[in-house]
Amino acid sequence: MRLVLFEPDIPQNTGTILRLAACLGVGVDIVEPCGFVWSEPRLRRAGMDYLEFAEVRRHSSWSTYLAARQPGRLVVLSTRGSVALPDVRFAPDDRLLLGRESAGVPDAVHAAADLAVRIPMVAGARSLNVAVSAGIVVAEALRQTAGWP
Repeated sequence: MRLVLFEPDIPQNTGTILRLAACLGVGVDIVEPCGFVWSEPRLRRAGMDYLEFAEVRRHSSWSTYLAARQPGRLVVLSTRGSVALPDVRFAPDDRLLLGRESAGVPDAVHAAADLAVRIPMVAGARSLNVAVSAGIVVAEALRQTAGWP
C-alpha cells in the first residue's frame, strides 16, 4: 500500500502525511511539482524527525509517475468520489491518491483512477484537511488488509 500525493501545495500537510506514513510503514509517492520548496523548514517541522524513516519516491510529473507505477489499483480520494469509504474493500497493493489542497486532482487524473472514494461528511461540509483524510483512509485500508505494523 502506498500514498500518492499529487502536486501537494502545503508543506505542513505533506510533512504530516510523511510522518503518518513513516509511523505506519506505508510508502509515499510525491507527484511534482510541489507548491513549495522540498527542503522547506515547514515540511521538516511537521514531519519532525520521522522524515528520515519515510519511504518516499519523487516523480517529476504525472506522466513520470504513471510510467514508474507498480501494480495495484489507483484509488483517488475525492469529494467527487462515487463510492463511500465504508463501502470500499481495499487491497494490500492499493495506491491511495490525494489531490492538491487548493484544487484536488484534475479531471484527467481523476479519470485515470480505478476507484474514486469519498469520506462521508455531514450536509454542508465541503471537505476535510488532506492530512486528516489520509489518516482516515489509510487506517481503514490497513485495518481491512491486516497491514498494521
